[in-house]
Amino acid sequence: MPSLNRLIFIAAGLGVFIGWLLGAMPEDAGLRTGVLYSSTLVGSVFIGLLKMVLIPLVFTSIVVGVASLQAHHQVHRVWITTVLYFMMTTALAMLLALVVANVFKPGVGLSLDMFADAMDSFEARQMTMPEFFQYFFSGLFKNPFEAFANGDILSVLMFAIFVGIALVAGGERYRSVLQLMQEFLDLLLRIIGWIMWLAPLGILALLIRLVAEQDVDLLVTMLGFIVLVFATTLFHGVVTLPGILYAVTRKSPLWFWRGSREAIITAFATSSSSAALPISLRCAQDNLGVQRRIAGFVLPMGATMNMDGTALYEAAAALFVANLIGVELSLAQQLVVFLTAMIASSGAPGIPSAGMVTMVMVLQAVGLPAEAIAILLPVDRLLDTVRTAVNVEGDIIGSLVVQKLAGDEHQQGA
Repeated sequence: MPSLNRLIFIAAGLGVFIGWLLGAMPEDAGLRTGVLYSSTLVGSVFIGLLKMVLIPLVFTSIVVGVASLQAHHQVHRVWITTVLYFMMTTALAMLLALVVANVFKPGVGLSLDMFADAMDSFEARQMTMPEFFQYFFSGLFKNPFEAFANGDILSVLMFAIFVGIALVAGGERYRSVLQLMQEFLDLLLRIIGWIMWLAPLGILALLIRLVAEQDVDLLVTMLGFIVLVFATTLFHGVVTLPGILYAVTRKSPLWFWRGSREAIITAFATSSSSAALPISLRCAQDNLGVQRRIAGFVLPMGATMNMDGTALYEAAAALFVANLIGVELSLAQQLVVFLTAMIASSGAPGIPSAGMVTMVMVLQAVGLPAEAIAILLPVDRLLDTVRTAVNVEGDIIGSLVVQKLAGDEHQQGA
């Protein structure tokens, strides 16, 4: 029987091919309707299973991770190294996007009139920088039961950090609670192992629907922008991030991709770093040898705050919109885009319709019309696939880098 890795890879290719065939059929064709309905059903079940384990997994992995790091006196080194890595890779991604956008100037020559209908029918949700910060920080600390029920990962993550620190501060008094958390984490990882055997079918279904439902005419109109964003994001994922991995750990990019491709393909199909998190943890620990306490801290944090692909996309999209309306952004304005996209991408998971709301904030920061977000909406789902895959790749590489720089050398995995 083929390995799970190979099955997922085959399913991804089949999903794109079948979706392309369905996209060529008339919309009222019975076969198209039936296959899309089945794909939606199967895809929803797969995503639902991943969401089912997500919040318990984030909570227990962070609690166990923080408690273990505290016990080994690693928490400060790991925390600081993790944050510095996140900031550095996000900054590199946006710098790449701004350089490429300035060289190729996507949007120049396209008429904004062709997008008039989309802009007329779209009402942008606008949020100023002070409002964003108020929303972001007020969302960090909530009733944990409310956060668990609403799936608010950032609030769950913050509560888990406090619980982990408290477990260490309590010492032997809370040893049984920590042991319970460790056993519960083992239980969740076993369930994730079962879910993984449905991953090929779930990825097949999700990609069929994604490819079949794309508006081909709009894709052709915006082809230059789409290709530029794909190419820039892939460069960051294929060159920049593996370059950092090799420079720090001397590990081969091929070794990394072999060990992490289940998580990266799942991220591509689901367009959700959070949905891919259970599989990312499994790949990092089982395939790449990352210590559980390092992976359990860095990966949930990264799924919430480390968004290289999103930051890159928002910076490129801001210059694309500026070119569409004939505005040339100065170096100072591009620096504002740089800083705003960095902040917005880190805070995105705490806001409903995260990517679109933060994109509006980036546009507003340099005086571009927020309504222009409507131009990006029809192609956002397609672009979201590759940027999410790069987000997840960056998180897993981050766990390897942090382990090398801040972990216990004698305990590091292969």
